[in-house]
Amino acid sequence: MGLAMLIWAAIKVGGISQMFPESPQNPAPFWPMFFPQLTAMVGFWATLSLNIPDFTRYCKTQKDQALGQLIGLPTTMALFSFIGIAVTSATIVIFGSAIWDPILLVGKLGSTTAIVIALIALTIATLSTNIAANVVSPANGFANLSPQNISFKMGGIITCIIGVVIMPWRLYNDLGDYIFTWLIGYSALLGPIAGIMICDYFLIRRLRLNSDALYDSSGEYSGIRWSTIVVLAIAVAPNLPGFINAAFKTDLFPEIFNALYSYAWFVGITIAFVLYWVTNRGKE
Repeated sequence: MGLAMLIWAAIKVGGISQMFPESPQNPAPFWPMFFPQLTAMVGFWATLSLNIPDFTRYCKTQKDQALGQLIGLPTTMALFSFIGIAVTSATIVIFGSAIWDPILLVGKLGSTTAIVIALIALTIATLSTNIAANVVSPANGFANLSPQNISFKMGGIITCIIGVVIMPWRLYNDLGDYIFTWLIGYSALLGPIAGIMICDYFLIRRLRLNSDALYDSSGEYSGIRWSTIVVLAIAVAPNLPGFINAAFKTDLFPEIFNALYSYAWFVGITIAFVLYWVTNRGKE
């Protein structure tokens, strides 16, 4: 359906080369926009990247999971990103304004049959994507909190209930809030978690894990390592002032924190990685 939309837009404007109108004479500065958007997109994928073991654990070999991700993720996301940019750009030529929401764009196609088919495809895509990417991992997480009382199915139901209660559709009321408050905001938390996990696995444990101990409540991985919690808190802290400014639309903290917050994921993962290595080197 994405390719069909791309072909439709190209035909409407008279070819691929006509899909991108000339840039305005006073375009917005590139770099100040690029890095916050990059951070937001990294944050967008940070959830699945941290939870990818929920899927790769079923692969027979390391090569299988690496090849599967290499073929499946960069290629499709590059294609869909191009389709989104190209079609949105073409709507400026076709309708005189940028229409980035596919639902709104489908409503302007003018064909009832095309609208029905497109909406069915969007519904299936949304359900399948959300079930695959956003329900499996938290369902496992809730089930692992109390395996005797919470099954994977119940964990999935809890996830769905929370997903409705937090009213995610409200984020679309303001695209700026979605990017700068939500995506960059949780990347400030997930970046440090990734830094700790990567450092622990690659540098501290040197790719060696006791798989049996992962399922032993009294094994070597049991309990809480408070030193790691401290590392996490320290790595998150530099991005908190910028998040507060963005979330509450205030200037409570100086501008330097807003600039730092634009790189939230990168700042967090770097601090956490270095601190975790310093506090744990020599251990295994």
